[in-house]
Amino acid sequence: MQKFDLLIVGGGMVGLTLALAIRQQTELSIAIVDNTPVDELGSEPEVRVSAINAASQQMFNNLNVWQDIIAQRAQPYHDMHIWDKAGYGQLDFALKDVSNSMATSNLEQLGFIIENKAIRNALWHKAEQDSGITFFTDNKLDQLNFSDSEVFATFAANSDTDKPQMPVMAKLVVGADGANSWVRQQMNVPLIFRDYDHHAIVATVKCKQGHQNTAWQVFLKNGPLALLPLYQDNLCSIVWSTTPEEASRLSTLSAEDFAKEITAASDGKLGQVSLESERFTYPLTMRFAQEFVKGSTVLVGDAAHTIHPLAGQGVNLGLLDAAALAQIISQQVSKEQQKGSLDDNAWLSDKSLQQFARWRKSEAAEMITAMEAIKQTFTPQQGAIKLIRGLGMSLLNNIKPAKALMINQALGFKGELPELAKPIQRQQK
Repeated sequence: MQKFDLLIVGGGMVGLTLALAIRQQTELSIAIVDNTPVDELGSEPEVRVSAINAASQQMFNNLNVWQDIIAQRAQPYHDMHIWDKAGYGQLDFALKDVSNSMATSNLEQLGFIIENKAIRNALWHKAEQDSGITFFTDNKLDQLNFSDSEVFATFAANSDTDKPQMPVMAKLVVGADGANSWVRQQMNVPLIFRDYDHHAIVATVKCKQGHQNTAWQVFLKNGPLALLPLYQDNLCSIVWSTTPEEASRLSTLSAEDFAKEITAASDGKLGQVSLESERFTYPLTMRFAQEFVKGSTVLVGDAAHTIHPLAGQGVNLGLLDAAALAQIISQQVSKEQQKGSLDDNAWLSDKSLQQFARWRKSEAAEMITAMEAIKQTFTPQQGAIKLIRGLGMSLLNNIKPAKALMINQALGFKGELPELAKPIQRQQK
């Protein structure tokens, strides 16, 4: 049996960021359980992408992994163009709209659109180089058994390898295993959820006039369509959020007819569009775990909360969870070391974990509320409401302080930021 300080279930972007952040600041031993293979990028772009804001970029910088990410494929965007299909309102954001501060003084872009696989690969390979991180990839977890001081994790048998996996013990388990979190189920944590009544269609498209290093988003009758710039100047990743019925109709269209729908929906602002990949559709649901911490188990990322993708902030919110938890744990470790030793579970303070829970639940609740407000604002189609909405967008587009506030929030520089997300290079171990 192997013993670890932490067991992280889920080796995606959030779980790996957490592991690297903790190891950068402490000597704690970490086990990561994930059965999803790590595949290198192919010649065609991956359909699933993330909008990485400046705060998340700063985290990756401070973890010395950013260069590994952008060495694969990454596309910066310098502008954002948002408009209301039903009215005449629009919003345009550019780097010049960013308020001047230490956090934003060196920015050269508003953010990056990066394939999820590129981010995960870079983080995974970085973690593999750390002798304090051990991966378990062959067997799925079967049970978590809790004692007063440790968690006993057993693995299910793997018929493909006929190789039994011995149990592991850890002092803290972190669920970073996504929206349908197995760890959350083991914790029996109640979940607040609401069906957004939207399905998202994601795909890669080619745009005749190119993306112009701009993130585009149009609010349509049934939901928003985003065209996000990829690493080739004529490729975009689309996220089309719409009703389940409309998503079903769009998914069954021919590639040519689907592309025509995108061209029309985007008012031809990127020229004629053609479909370059398969289309994938998934339902959108708001989830909010009523407890982020329970005993010696913690939830982060999508395991703790999921939000509407209309602002592209889901991954960034989860990465901040990872940075915050790493900070809380490392502070406790530092306090214990200052006392002269790090004894058993002395660093694992329930008070500090609850501090993490309050911190991140507050931020997640605020983001969920903001996404709901935006969605509801663009839902009504009555003439008077469309007129008021258009007037509001046009006014906002010309109020520099308001635009600066909005763009700084989109960059991630808001609220109580973890140290890892701040633009100060952290000292390495």
